[in-house]
Amino acid sequence: MFKNLRNNNIKNLNPNGRSLVGETLQIEGDIRSSGGVDVSGLVNGNVFVSNLVVNEEGSIRGSIEAVSIEINGHVEGKVLADTIIIGSKAVVKGDLIFRNTLKTEEGSDIDGYIKRVNNGKSNNDEDIAIEEIVDRQDRKPIRAVVQHKEAV
Repeated sequence: MFKNLRNNNIKNLNPNGRSLVGETLQIEGDIRSSGGVDVSGLVNGNVFVSNLVVNEEGSIRGSIEAVSIEINGHVEGKVLADTIIIGSKAVVKGDLIFRNTLKTEEGSDIDGYIKRVNNGKSNNDEDIAIEEIVDRQDRKPIRAVVQHKEAV
């Protein structure tokens, strides 16, 4: 009897759908999802999802890893994503590490380091040129050339 009910329910699940942590819900532990998650409640644990939205009422205490993150509430912990958007009412206490895009609105409160990682890309021509200029300056002393002109 239970075996048939279990199999029918599994077929109806959508692995890429969105999940909601409601305002009255508190979760103690990690969250893992291949889909997106909206947080309006409290999560005490790490979050590993594809897409995360922390609403104004939402709060997460733990590390976050996702492809894209939008924070409008409160986050305490390290945030790692390709794209991070921080709203005007957001409070973030932790390091922000992003690969592609970081957008912050005026009024957001961030207490931590912000770092962009290159996602395995090699140095482009501009980076190499800047490094060569710095190396050249370190090797050769800079001499000032002074020209005097007589007043006519």
